[in-house]
Parts: sequence; structure tokens; C-alpha cells
Amino acid sequence: MPSLMSDKLIETYGIKAGAELIRANGGRQRLEAVTSSFRALEGARSTFVVLNETHHWVAGNNGDKMYETVDGNATKKDSRYLAITNAYLPGEDSVAERMREAYEKIREGRAVDIGFMYDSVEAHPATPLSPEALRIVLPKIRGDAVWLRVETILQSVLDTTMAPSRSRRMWLNQIVAEEDAIYGPAEWDVLRNDGKTLQPGDEITLGFDGGLRDDATALVALRVSDMCAFVLGLWEKPDGPRGDGWQVPRAQVDSAVHDAFRTFEVKGFYADVALWESYISEWSEAYGEGLAVQAPGKDAIGWDMRTSLKASTMAHERLMRSVFDRKLLHDGDLKLRRHALNARRRTNNYGISFGKESRESPKKVDAYAALMLAHEALFDLRARGRKVRRRTGRGYFL
Repeated sequence: MPSLMSDKLIETYGIKAGAELIRANGGRQRLEAVTSSFRALEGARSTFVVLNETHHWVAGNNGDKMYETVDGNATKKDSRYLAITNAYLPGEDSVAERMREAYEKIREGRAVDIGFMYDSVEAHPATPLSPEALRIVLPKIRGDAVWLRVETILQSVLDTTMAPSRSRRMWLNQIVAEEDAIYGPAEWDVLRNDGKTLQPGDEITLGFDGGLRDDATALVALRVSDMCAFVLGLWEKPDGPRGDGWQVPRAQVDSAVHDAFRTFEVKGFYADVALWESYISEWSEAYGEGLAVQAPGKDAIGWDMRTSLKASTMAHERLMRSVFDRKLLHDGDLKLRRHALNARRRTNNYGISFGKESRESPKKVDAYAALMLAHEALFDLRARGRKVRRRTGRGYFL
């Protein structure tokens, strides 16, 4: 801080500058650099706090506790704080990662907007790490940090001893996926087309993955004509006290399925049977005869992901290929994006499947599972679908 203070500023406020403690106005104001225990800071009457490099504030160094203390002190004093950071490493559960996730929840409408301001200048996910591209992009990303020399940064990026993921986080402000993540933002966001909308009467396939309490329940549609994905319903356990004793509203889910069949021309519907056997049996009874493609299970809709690891793995690899080849599109739904980026690579004897980062992880993947089932139904429709005469509800007597 002393290097940023002009002589006029020092004279005007009577500043006595030090390395870790700066006093002004006869000692009535103080600016202090703090790295001590979060317990020692409890109750400090701060008017403004800068949280520096919060991507390093993790549980291992009590960074999460320090953040809670800063927030508590600021709340008592009705004051503010500002966090500044580089892009975080996903999966470390740093304070920076928590803040980003809180911001995403507000964007999705899953959390109340409490005046949370989040500002991040990030390079486009598809930005190549080439000298030509970086000479254009880096000046835009650095903003007014003009002391960052583009040519020096280029040398670091092109140094083969440095991981590309590190360069993207450090210099392009990109949130780069963990090593076992199936997709990163670069692979998923390029599939976005905001102009895509699902219209009544569109031919679609449906995918369904259901939970009961902790797991989410998702209904996803894939349009036959352009393989564009749309979330028709996603039911997730709310955060905080509202989630105590929460269960999936099964009547709402059931209504969403019936609404889909009334509104769209459903050609195929694959639903994971776990925990939803009775509903799936009823849906199959009501709509199975009119489907152009039927599930390989005991009825027209049930697709049991528990019983055939080989079939599930092959279905997932087909979905991955559609994503990587950019054949699949989506309308930018943030909830589907979150579930897709949460999916982790699980290798078995048949290939690459997917799962949550851990069994008890709150980061859900159910919408991604529903997308896989809708995609598999569309794959089967194109491979072996049959023509079905649409019911008109009219009868003819001779």
C-alpha cells in the first residue's frame, strides 16, 4: 500500500505508513494487513475488508473459517468486503469456488439475490493457446493491469513445463475442469444456441432420471430434427433449512410427463426405473403403444441403468461422441450445464461411464443422466424406429 500513496495523500490525511499497519487522522483510522488466526479476528470492527487470492482459502489452511469470520464482522458493523482472486481450481472447495457457485445459484433462481456482485472477465472457452490468439485476447483479459506484459506471458504459456490448465486459469481467468471431469466449459458452452426453442408439436425423445430425497429428478427432451436438448423439469433438494425433510414432489413430476405427451410428439421415452417403478409402469401403459421406439426392458419406457453396465456405458459413450463432435445442441439452460459439468469419468471394462464426484456429493448429475437416456432413445429411433399412426380420438363405423 505505501507504494500506491502519493505525497499529497500522505500529507492530507497525516498518514503514517508501515509495512503491515498504516495509521491516519491521528490514529483514528487504520489499515492493517492480517494473516493471523481467524479466532483472533472475531469481533473486529472493520469498515471494509479486502479478501485477497480467495482461490487459496481452503479448509486445509482455515480459509473457510477466516471467510466466515470476515462475513460475521462485516455484518455486525454493517460494512462491506471485496474478494479478489485468480480463477480457482474446481474441486478444492475454496472460498472462490463457493462464491462462484453462490453466484450461479442466484442466476438460476435457486437462491435469493442478496445484493451479491460478481464480476469476472474470462476468455471464451474455445480460445486457443496460440501466440496469434493470445496477443488479441490477453490485453482484453488483463484490463487495466497494464504492468502485465503480453510477450512475457506468452513465454510462460508456451513453456511446455507449464500445464495448459494452469495457463488458462492464471492468464485467461478460465475455470478449468478437474482431470476426471468429462466436460469442461470449453466443450459444453460451444454447443449453446440461445435461439433454439421447443415448440408445441415438435417431435422429441424423452429421458427421465428420478430420485426420492437427496438425489434430483430430471425430465429432459431432445428434439429429433436437430438434436437440441431442453429441460422440461428439474426437481432438486433446496439448500439450507428448506431442504429438511424434502422429498421429490411426485405429483408434479407425473403432471410434467403427461404435459409433455400432450404438448409434443413423443417418439421415444427412456426412464430409469429406480425408485419410480409404479409410475413408469403407468406411463408405459398409457403411452407405450404410441411410441416409435421402445426401451429394451420389460415395458416400453423402463430402462434400468442398474442391470446392464455394458448398455449404460455404450449409451454414455455415444452421448460423449455427440457432444465432442458438436452434433448435440442446447438452449443454454444453466441447470443442465451444471449437471453436465458435475459429471465425472468412470472407467470400466466396457469403456467410459459417468458418476458423481463421490457418493455423498451434493453436486448432482441427474439432468445429465436424463439427457443420456433421451439421447439413447433418439439413437435407437434413428436405427430401428417404426412408423406409428397418430391417434386422432375418432372412430369410424360401417
